[in-house]
Amino acid sequence: MARRNTYREDEVLETPFDYRHLLRASVYIKKYLGKMIFALFLSAIGGITALFGPMITQKALDEAIPDENVKMLLLLVGLLCICFILSIIFTTVRSKIMINVSQNIIYDIRKDVFEHLQKLPFQYYDDRPHGKILIRVVNYVNSVSDMLSNGLINVVLEIMNLIFIVIFMFCVNVKLSLVVMAGVPILAIFMFWIKNKQRKAWQQVSNKNSNLNAYLQENIVGARITQMFAREEENAETFAELSDRCRTTWFKAVMYSNLVWPGIDNISVWVRAAVFIVGLIFIGTGEGSGITLGVIVAITSYASRFWQPIMNLGNIFNNFINNIAYLERIFETLDEPVTVDDAEDATEMPPIKGDVTFENVTFAYEEGKDVLKNVSFTVKAGESVTLVGPTGAGKSTIVNLISRFYNVNQGRVLIDGQDIAKVTLHSLRSQMGIMLQDSFIFSGTIEDNIRYGKLDATTEEIIKSSKTVCADDFITRFQDGYQTEVKERGSLLSQGQKQLISFARTLLSDPAILVLDEATSSIDVQTEKALQQGLNAMLQGRTSFIIAHRLSTIKNCDKIMYIDQGGIVECGSHAELMEKKGYYYKLYTAQMDDIA
Repeated sequence: MARRNTYREDEVLETPFDYRHLLRASVYIKKYLGKMIFALFLSAIGGITALFGPMITQKALDEAIPDENVKMLLLLVGLLCICFILSIIFTTVRSKIMINVSQNIIYDIRKDVFEHLQKLPFQYYDDRPHGKILIRVVNYVNSVSDMLSNGLINVVLEIMNLIFIVIFMFCVNVKLSLVVMAGVPILAIFMFWIKNKQRKAWQQVSNKNSNLNAYLQENIVGARITQMFAREEENAETFAELSDRCRTTWFKAVMYSNLVWPGIDNISVWVRAAVFIVGLIFIGTGEGSGITLGVIVAITSYASRFWQPIMNLGNIFNNFINNIAYLERIFETLDEPVTVDDAEDATEMPPIKGDVTFENVTFAYEEGKDVLKNVSFTVKAGESVTLVGPTGAGKSTIVNLISRFYNVNQGRVLIDGQDIAKVTLHSLRSQMGIMLQDSFIFSGTIEDNIRYGKLDATTEEIIKSSKTVCADDFITRFQDGYQTEVKERGSLLSQGQKQLISFARTLLSDPAILVLDEATSSIDVQTEKALQQGLNAMLQGRTSFIIAHRLSTIKNCDKIMYIDQGGIVECGSHAELMEKKGYYYKLYTAQMDDIA
C-alpha cells in the first residue's frame, strides 16, 4: 500500500490506468441504459434533421434563386425553420433526460464509496489525511459522473453524426468530399501526440488539489490551536505554497487541453479553404462535372459540420483524459481491502457473558514494529480490569483488539470461548460499550447524541442514563435542555460535558463489555467524585477494561495490568502490586507524591 501520510506527499497510483476500469464503470451505466438509449435516439433524430439544412441551401442557390421561383424559395425557408425547431426540441428533451441520469450516477457512486469507507479499518484512516478522502467522495465523483453519462452518450452521438455527415456529403459530391477527408490522418497524428501529455498533467492537478484539500481540512479542525500558538502567518505561507502548486500544475494541464480545440479548428479551416480552391479550379477548367456554387457552399457547410463532431469528440476526449485520474482515485478507494470484515463462515455472537481471553497475541501497526508480543491473559465475566503503563506501551491497542478494530497478526482473542475473528462484527460490537478520551459529539441535539447509543430509546431512558452519570444537571441548565442544538464536534460544550454525554450514550446501550479509555480525563475532580457512583453502577455485572492515568480512581478494580515492553509485566490487585513494589508501585507512589 502506498504511503500518503501528509498533505505534502502526492498520491501515487499503484498501477497505471487500465482501460478495463471503463468496463467496470459500466455497472453504474447499466441501470440507466434504457433512458440513455432513448436520449441517444432523440439526439440522432435531431442531428439527422439538422443535416438536411445544407441540402436545402444548395437547392435554393442552384434552383430557386436562379429561376426566381419565390414559391419554392419560401417553401425551402419553411423547411429549414422546421428542421431547426425540431432539432432544438429533441436536444432539449435529451438534455433533461441526461441531467437526471447524471445525478443518479453521482448518487450511486457516492453511495458505494461512502459505504465502503464505513467498512475500512482504522489503519486506512491512520495512513492518510482525511481531506484526501473527502475530496474523492465529493469532487471526484461529481467530475466522473458527467463522463459516464453525457460523455459516453456524446461519443456515440458524435460518431453517428460523423457517419451521417459523410453520407450526406458524398451524396452531394464525391471529389470535394475526398478533399475534406484528407485532413483526417493529420488529426489522428495530432491527437496521438497530445494524449499522454494531457493525462499526466491532469493527474498532477488531481494530486495538488488533494494535497491542498487535506491541508485545508486539517487547519479548519485545528483552527483553535493555530490561534493559540499564533501560527496564522506560517500557515498562510504553507497554504500559499500549496495553492501556487495547484495553480502551476493547472496552467500546464490547461495548456495541453487548450491545444486540442485550436489544433482541430486549424485543420478544419485549412480543409475548407482547400475545398473552395479545388472547387473553383474545377469550375474554371470545366473538369468539375456537377460542381456548382451551391455544391461548393453545401460541401463547405458539411465540412464545417464534419469537423464539428470531431472537435466535440476532441473536447470529450479532453474531458475524458481529465477525468481518468479521478476515476482511478475512486476505484483505488473502492479497491482498498476491508481487512477487518466478517469471515465467509462468520456466525452471530450469542449474548455475551463477559469472559475475555488473549492467547499468544502479537500485533503491529507497521510491519516489523510489534506493539504486543505473545500476550496472554484471561479476564472472568464481571471483572473490572485496569490497564496502566507508559504512553505507547499498547494499552489502547489491547482494547482495540477486543473490539476487533484491528486483526491480530498472531494468536487469538476469545470472548466466552468464541474466537471473535469468526463472529460478525455487528453482533460483537453491538454488545460492547466504548468510551474514548476524545469524546466525539455529532451536530444535532444533545438528546440525539445520547440516543446514538440506542436508536429506539425512549426519552425517559435517555434522562435516566444521563442522571446516572451526572449529566442531567448541566443539560437541564440549558434553555432548551435535551433539545439544545450542539455544533459540529460539540463546539458549544466543554470537554468535560462532552465526556459526560458520551458516558450517558454508552450506558444507554447497556453493553456486556465496557471499555473506558481515559474516559474521565477531562472531568474535574468534584464531578468525578459525583460520577464515581454512576461509574460503579455502569461497572456492576459487566466485564470492564479501564485505561486511566489517575490511579486514585482505579484502586477498587479487580485486576490491574501494567503494560510495557510489548506485554504484561505485572498483574494483580492494587494491594498485591503495592506489596510487590514493582513497576506499578513506583508509578503509583510517584503520582501520589506529585499530588501531595
